[in-house]
Amino acid sequence: MDDHLHQLSQRLGEQLLQRNWRIATAESCTGGGVAAAITAISGSSAWFEYGIVSYANAAKEKLLGVSSETLAREGAVSEAVVIEMARGVLALSGADIAVAISGVAGPSGGSPEKPVGTVWFAWVTATGEIKTELKHFDGDRAEVQKQAVVLALEGVMILV
Repeated sequence: MDDHLHQLSQRLGEQLLQRNWRIATAESCTGGGVAAAITAISGSSAWFEYGIVSYANAAKEKLLGVSSETLAREGAVSEAVVIEMARGVLALSGADIAVAISGVAGPSGGSPEKPVGTVWFAWVTATGEIKTELKHFDGDRAEVQKQAVVLALEGVMILV
C-alpha cells in the first residue's frame, strides 16, 4: 500500500476511535480494496466491523438486501443501489457508518451512459445521514480502483 493510502487509513481510524465509531464496507468494483486499506492498519479491529464484496447483483440482493427492482430499474452502478448497499451493510453489521461503492473499473463493461471510470459512492450513518457522490475517474482498472478507495475513505472522514 502506498504511503498516502496508509496515512489516510490511519487518520480515519483515529477519527473513528475518537468518536467511538465502527465502520463497515460494501464494495463492488473495488473488490475489497477499502477493507484491505483499513485492515492494513494495526489495531483496526477496534474500529472496523467488516466488509462485504458484493460483485454480482445476486450478492447485492442476497447479502445486502438490495432490491431486484432497483437493480433492474437503475442498474448496479447507480445512486439508488449504493444507498441500498450501504444501508444493508450498516443493518447487518451494527456499525456506526458504512461506505458502499459500485462502478465500472474497466477496461470493459462501460456504456455511453456509464463509461469506464464511472463510480457511485454512498456513505450512510446509523443516525440516518446519507451522502452520495458520482465520480468519473481516468486511468486503467487499477488506477480507477485506487482512486475509488481513496475517495471512499475521504468521504467517511467528512461524516465522522
